[in-house]
Amino acid sequence: MEFLSNYGLFLAKAVTIVVAVLFVVIGVVAAGGRHKKEVGGQIEVTFLNDEYDDHEHAIKSVILDEDQLKAEHKAEKKQQKAEKKQKKGELEDPKKRIYVLTFDGDVKASAVSSLREEITAILTVATADDEVVLCLESPGGMVHTYGLAASQLARITKQNIPLTVVVDAVAASGGYMMACIGNKILAAPFAVIGSIGVVAELPNFHRLLKKNDIDFELFTAGEHKRTVTMFGENTDKGKAKFVEELEDTHELFKSFVSEHRPQVNVAEVATGEVWYGQRAIENNLIDDIQTSDEYLMSKRSDSNIYRVSFETKKTLQEKLGFAAQSVTEGVVNKLVERFSSDHKF
Repeated sequence: MEFLSNYGLFLAKAVTIVVAVLFVVIGVVAAGGRHKKEVGGQIEVTFLNDEYDDHEHAIKSVILDEDQLKAEHKAEKKQQKAEKKQKKGELEDPKKRIYVLTFDGDVKASAVSSLREEITAILTVATADDEVVLCLESPGGMVHTYGLAASQLARITKQNIPLTVVVDAVAASGGYMMACIGNKILAAPFAVIGSIGVVAELPNFHRLLKKNDIDFELFTAGEHKRTVTMFGENTDKGKAKFVEELEDTHELFKSFVSEHRPQVNVAEVATGEVWYGQRAIENNLIDDIQTSDEYLMSKRSDSNIYRVSFETKKTLQEKLGFAAQSVTEGVVNKLVERFSSDHKF
């Protein structure tokens, strides 16, 4: 037991030294990189057909006998030969190209920074014979950022490139604003669709401040520069103006939906309500019930499918920080494991 205790103490000291050195290195790197430009990213492209083929081969290698596997292998070689001829232009009607994008939206639509890079890359090569598929998930968020995200998608349709939007879980509010840009909208059976409305909420601490004899001063120039605040006393006039602004934003939202989805009866659906997949079809909010996997798999045989993503490079200090965290967690886990073992004996 004494040996184990000494060993644990030595290990703890060693970890402390290693972590200290890593923090010093991270500090030096961070200080040296303060005046450097922000690290960018790069476009990464994955050929999804190969991924699907790998899955298929893994299953067939187990369920098929040797003769069947040989026949499959022969058919694959024939198919590969035909595809090579297509690339060389020896055959007409080459496979359609599908570019797959993923947008996982938060309140700020932060993913728009990557989306714009991905769309720019695709537009350098895509033609009207191709297709872009957006796998969209978002409960909505800020008006201006989701407006920008929708504008990025509009760059695709303006080039007459078909855009299909697929929703597996949720596309509500700003998320549905983005979906409206698509030439076709698909959704899973219980995906949440709609919420064509506008909401704003904020706490008000005026009475709490007043109770504690704390003054809050707000200075503005312009009658409606600040209609409601968190700390000041909100007047009826200010509240009315704020609601007026919300209503105006709602009208803009409804006009946007009408422009891009004229088949939708906006007067009936622009109530802030949401609908699940099948009900969304009945209200013309979507065009069909289909998951993203189902749709892409249905295109596998006659299309070349590429996933396009913009990956941000990690800075050196981020990498070192991750390394320090991994080392610390690993050693702590070892100590816990050792400590637990001692008590078991």
